[in-house]
Amino acid sequence: MMNRIAFIKFRGNFTTNSSFHLHSETPFSSFHLALHSDVSSNRSVFHKITNLNDALNLFDEMSQRRPLPSVVHFTQLLNAVTKMKHFSSTLHLFNQMCSLGVPVNEFSMSIAIKCCCQLYRTKDGFAVLGCCFRRSIAPNEFIYSALLDGLVLEDKILEAEMLFKKLVKQKLCEPNVVMYSTMIKGLCKFGNNVTALALLRLMEQNNCQPSVVTYSTIIDSLCKDKMMDDALKLLKEMVSDKGILPNVITYTSLIRGLCNLGRWDEASKMLKEMEDENISPNVKTFTALVDAFCKEGKVEEAEAVINIMIERGEVPNIVTYSSLIDGYCLRGEMIKAREIFDSMTLRGLVPNVVTYSSLLNGYCKNLNIEKAEQMFHEMSGKGLKPDVVTYSTMIQGLFQVGRCVDACKLFNEMHAQGLIPDQCTYRIILDGLCNNHLVEDALSLFQLMGDSKLNSDIVVYTILIDGAGKCGKFHIARNLFHELIDKGLQPDVRTYNVMIGGFCREGLLGEAKLLFLKMEESGCPPNTVTYCIFLQGCLKNKHYDDVEMLLQEMDCRGYSLDASTLSLFIDHIAAGLLDKSMLKLFNKLVPKEFLDDPSLCDWE
Repeated sequence: MMNRIAFIKFRGNFTTNSSFHLHSETPFSSFHLALHSDVSSNRSVFHKITNLNDALNLFDEMSQRRPLPSVVHFTQLLNAVTKMKHFSSTLHLFNQMCSLGVPVNEFSMSIAIKCCCQLYRTKDGFAVLGCCFRRSIAPNEFIYSALLDGLVLEDKILEAEMLFKKLVKQKLCEPNVVMYSTMIKGLCKFGNNVTALALLRLMEQNNCQPSVVTYSTIIDSLCKDKMMDDALKLLKEMVSDKGILPNVITYTSLIRGLCNLGRWDEASKMLKEMEDENISPNVKTFTALVDAFCKEGKVEEAEAVINIMIERGEVPNIVTYSSLIDGYCLRGEMIKAREIFDSMTLRGLVPNVVTYSSLLNGYCKNLNIEKAEQMFHEMSGKGLKPDVVTYSTMIQGLFQVGRCVDACKLFNEMHAQGLIPDQCTYRIILDGLCNNHLVEDALSLFQLMGDSKLNSDIVVYTILIDGAGKCGKFHIARNLFHELIDKGLQPDVRTYNVMIGGFCREGLLGEAKLLFLKMEESGCPPNTVTYCIFLQGCLKNKHYDDVEMLLQEMDCRGYSLDASTLSLFIDHIAAGLLDKSMLKLFNKLVPKEFLDDPSLCDWE
């Protein structure tokens, strides 16, 4: 990777932090010979520039020549520095060029605007656009493309949309494939696949042919939203109808999407098809496979992928190893996760916030909160700023071990750091408070949310209803349930299960049954958990009238009894409280793994 060389201005010249020797083969030594020749022959001179140090020395050489080289030569140098992604340096050189009195043109202006936008300084990019108008320089498609890209980078998609529409309506510029693709990228960034597809159709109507980048962007977004069938349909359109061949990015998106949905056979076929087309998997492809295997708990397979990857000359990066670490953490194998973390750092890879967050999560799930705190402080000590996910993970871990005061302190610290808690954070806080019997505090926080979207989150309501019910405040739970209905929110199966469980605990079997029947009418059919909760409520309250009916329905739906419900049934059968005629039906609902255990079959 190219080292960034710091430079300072000194008496009009640039000096670097490393000495530079002028050899005959360096790009700018040949510049003496080529400077006054035609522009086309000079282009190769600038292409030979491979590092910032060379570029700075060449600029210094150019700035001291009299007469000064043309704006074309300066622009070619700016372009070379920009291609090396030294955007700040390019802007500095652009300013120096202007100070020297070199006239600017639309090409040098477009480079300056692009650099502003790539540095997330799109506002400055528009200021440079204003300079274009004042100098009577007509903005070209490169300038408008750069501005659109800058707005998308800064997540200002509405402003990008307004600019795009203005270009079309006022005929300032005919949008090209790059502009359309940039807008589609912005829309997909926010999951707006419908509008992205509509824009794809519009560009076709306007005789602007989409590229593989255009299609791959939408395919990737569809894959991320688990709309695999739509993604595959778009792939077919791209290849069969448009004759556009997929590239490694297209295949990687599809393979990742298929793996994440557990469609391993199709992913395997896609990988084979990719290699048949002589497209070699890259680091991102291999990392997608590693990540998918790890999420399935198949860390051995993930390690095998890494070995194949290394054999093929692809070097695993920090994302690859972070996925593997996360896989071991999810399995609770913290020693192995730490070993990979240490070996990764020995290879020269620097752990990022995601890596640390994965380890934190693993330690918290294992209730090793001291180790988690140690990692939290270590990452801060290394200059890494914990993000919302990191804080949320630590807060959840502290609640799990009953350290509620420390969890709330960390929540306040998160605010002080300027981080805005997301929906997941609030859920963790409310759930932690409720699980630690601090329902009043949870309700107070809920009230403080006011009319925010968090106050219309069915998961939040379910957490509070469950917490209130389990803490003996069922009247609050019932009021919350009615409140969410009044707000027009639709309870999900978890919400219904919590309420039915609450009614059963209170001995209100009649109301539990009414709610159970209402589920089907509301388009939210009961699941296995619902049946088991209601059955347990019936048995514990010696309300046997509906038991046979519930068992029959479970049999029809292909559901099974869970361990706790099964144990309760065995106790009632042993006590002679249930009619033995139910045994045949009951046996159909016993999971196979329990049938293999003789100790659980004593009722027969």
